Amino acid sequence: MSHLSVRVRATLAATAIVAVALGVAAVVLVGVLKGSLVDSASAEATRRAYGTAGMITASPGLITGGVAEPLDPDVQVIEEGDLSEAEWRAVLARPAQPALPITSGQDTSGTGTTRSDTTRGETTRSAAVRPATIGPAAVRAERWAPAGSFTVATMPVSTVDGVVLVQARASLEPAGAALQTLQKLLIPGIPGLLLLVAALTWLAVGRALAPVSAIRTEMADITANDLHRRVPVPRSRDEIARLAETMNRTLDRLELAVDRHKRFVADAAHELRSPLAILRTRLELAPPGPLAAEALTDVERIQALTSDLLLLARLDAGEPACHGEVDLGQVAAEEATRARPRPEIRVELEVAADVVVRGSAEELRRLVANLVDNAVRHADSTVTVRLARDGGGAVLDVRDDGPGIPAEHREAVFDRFTRLDEARGRDAGGSGLGLAIARDIAVRHGGGLSVVGGGPGARLRARLPAP
Repeated sequence: MSHLSVRVRATLAATAIVAVALGVAAVVLVGVLKGSLVDSASAEATRRAYGTAGMITASPGLITGGVAEPLDPDVQVIEEGDLSEAEWRAVLARPAQPALPITSGQDTSGTGTTRSDTTRGETTRSAAVRPATIGPAAVRAERWAPAGSFTVATMPVSTVDGVVLVQARASLEPAGAALQTLQKLLIPGIPGLLLLVAALTWLAVGRALAPVSAIRTEMADITANDLHRRVPVPRSRDEIARLAETMNRTLDRLELAVDRHKRFVADAAHELRSPLAILRTRLELAPPGPLAAEALTDVERIQALTSDLLLLARLDAGEPACHGEVDLGQVAAEEATRARPRPEIRVELEVAADVVVRGSAEELRRLVANLVDNAVRHADSTVTVRLARDGGGAVLDVRDDGPGIPAEHREAVFDRFTRLDEARGRDAGGSGLGLAIARDIAVRHGGGLSVVGGGPGARLRARLPAP
């Protein structure tokens, strides 16, 4: 579940919690209601039994030989002759027990007891009448009040003619109807409520996480060239707002550190230009000799490195350049035919006519020069410069027949100050900035620079969009 979004996980968690709570509440509600309804029915049956027993004790004439006339459709009187002597004795000898709710397939009834006082031929009702469970009489009650449909209360009553049993029943149909009505409400109601909870949680969490999405989108677009941008801070003063404020303060510190670094590089390179120019002039005017020639070569390399650092500082700072339409074919031809330290390397041109792009002529010239310089530095005999149109844009391929670039290093060669061990030592004159500068220029013009595989040697391809 960890791969799911926070919004989905929060919605599922809230729905699951509410589902468990509603399920427990529904079970408890049904159980309590069922017990309450059954207890009410049992109490009604007991009340009827008590009422009939009171009538019998108050008016002994109601029972006149044989089976008594029914006083109520839900009440019946059982005389001693209706049961065997053993069953009757067992009924009278059974201790009184509290009445319990009946369940399906079981009939549990209650009785009350009376106390008979035969002094002076009078019979009085006991002051305390307790429900009790009747065993043998339950057989007759089962036929009169089927289990699951009625609850039955049974109690013995002493009369002048002997002891009789009074049974009263109360229907369980109202309880069943109430439970069915509750189930009809719960079955569609709980899923509907869960859907409502899920929808509200989805909307609420989505609204709460909307600022996070805006912050993520803004942070994804911020690069080293636009550290001045800041993430939006929501109006709510919650954790997300504090997170956005913290990220903006971090961006402030990062922008300040990067600006200081850029200024340091630019200032250092700028300050080195004048002393290096003076030193080079003095070496050129010095008496010729091996030591002066080597020193002059080193100074030229330092000057080239200083120039590269200044250009990188300008590219990193995003300084605006003068853009216009540039004939890239002419620029490629001029830079390819320029004299280089290895005159034995032959440079071949395959340049299409009228390939025009929009950009800075100075920067595009630097791009072509860096690619050709890199190829000449590592070629064995030949460098091929090919320029063609591609859907209105331009594709510049510079290929050499040298050792090539391993596949695992095809992205690393564009990192600053990166030189491969095979042919990019300091003695070869490379500083590790040429390809990095070339890619930055291509990206700044809306294109890209990459290493293309296939064939011997190395082939670098620059793509520039149409004007």
